[in-house]
Amino acid sequence: MTYQVTSAILGFGLATTILWLIRRDRLHGRHAFWWLCTAFFVVLLGVFPKIIDYFALKLGINYPPTLLFVLGMSMILIKVLSIDLHQSQLERKMRRLAQRLALLEAEHHQNRKQPIDELSDDK
Repeated sequence: MTYQVTSAILGFGLATTILWLIRRDRLHGRHAFWWLCTAFFVVLLGVFPKIIDYFALKLGINYPPTLLFVLGMSMILIKVLSIDLHQSQLERKMRRLAQRLALLEAEHHQNRKQPIDELSDDK
């Protein structure tokens, strides 16, 4: 079996897994798009390996597989940055929700306490 067939099978397997995860509501659409693009490029480069050779030569890279590693590492760094941004956004939202909950609890506690205080003044 050639590396082209192996890459194509891996890409289709990745795409199938991603679609299954979306269907089972395990992967959000925003994240799924990233992974589907990755699967598409794995299939594309597996079926047409000369694409990477062409771009490597145009960029002055003597050993074309090096370009794959550079692109792969770049994609990983972009994905990690994206995850960190999303995590920061979720933490900010959670902090704001906790503050709102604390305010609502304080207001609720004050409203429950107020009628009791009024009753004690009548005695």
